[in-house]
Amino acid sequence: MQYAICKLSIVPVRNLADDASEMTTQLLYGDHFKILEQRKKWSRIRIAYDKSEGWICNKQAFIIPETAYKNIENLKNTKFTTDLVGHINGENGVLLPVVLGSTIIDKTLLPHKFDGNFNDKINSKSDLINTALLYLNAPYLWGGKTPFGIDCSGLTQMVYKVNGYFLKRNAAEQASQGEALSFIEESEAGDLAFFDNADGVIDHVGLIMKNNYIIHAHGQVRIDRLDHTGIFNTEEKNYTHKLRVIKKII
Repeated sequence: MQYAICKLSIVPVRNLADDASEMTTQLLYGDHFKILEQRKKWSRIRIAYDKSEGWICNKQAFIIPETAYKNIENLKNTKFTTDLVGHINGENGVLLPVVLGSTIIDKTLLPHKFDGNFNDKINSKSDLINTALLYLNAPYLWGGKTPFGIDCSGLTQMVYKVNGYFLKRNAAEQASQGEALSFIEESEAGDLAFFDNADGVIDHVGLIMKNNYIIHAHGQVRIDRLDHTGIFNTEEKNYTHKLRVIKKII
C-alpha cells in the first residue's frame, strides 16, 4: 500500500476511474490518503479524514513515506485555513491558492509557506454559523466541498471541520451521529436538521440558525425558513424538503 498527500488546491474524487464519472467528493490541499489500488492512469484512494473512497488521477497524488503518513495521523492540533481563499508560497516562489478548510502541513513534509489565517483548536458551538455564512451563495455542486461549489453535506462537514469537530461525509452518514431531538424548539444554532425523500432515504442536511432559519445548499448555499414540516422557500412559496430528524452533534 502507498500513502500520499494532496498538494494541489482542489482535486476531484470520482466514483469510477474515468474523467466523465460522477464526482463524489474532493481532496483539498493538505488532505492525506491511502492508495488502495493503482492502475495506469488512476488510483483508488481512501481519504484519512472521513474514510471516503474514490478514484483520482495518478498525476494528482504526491507520494509520501508511511512514517510521514503516521506522523500526520498522530498530530494533536491540525491547522485548517479559515480564509475564503489563502495562499501557499510553493516551489520556486509560485503562489498556490488554497480554499477555506484546507490543511496546513508541517514544512518538513511540504516545504511551502502558508500566508493566511487558520484554526487549530476546538471552537465554541456559536462559531459554526459564522463559518457557514462564509459559504453563503456558493453554487451547489454534487461532491463539492469549497466556496466555489459545495453540496449539502459538504457544507455541514466543512463548517464543523474548520471549527474542530468531525462529521462524516454524506447526509445519511451524518444522521447516524449525535443525539436526536424531539422538537425544533429544543435545538440550538449549529445543530443539524436532516430531510428525507419520497422513499424515506435521508438525502439532505442543513445547519439550524436562530429564530427558525436554516442555512443549507440547495441550488446555492442559502437561508430559508424551517418548521416542523420542513424547509419553506419564501421565493417559491412552498416546502422544498421534508423534515426527518434534528440532531445535536455537540
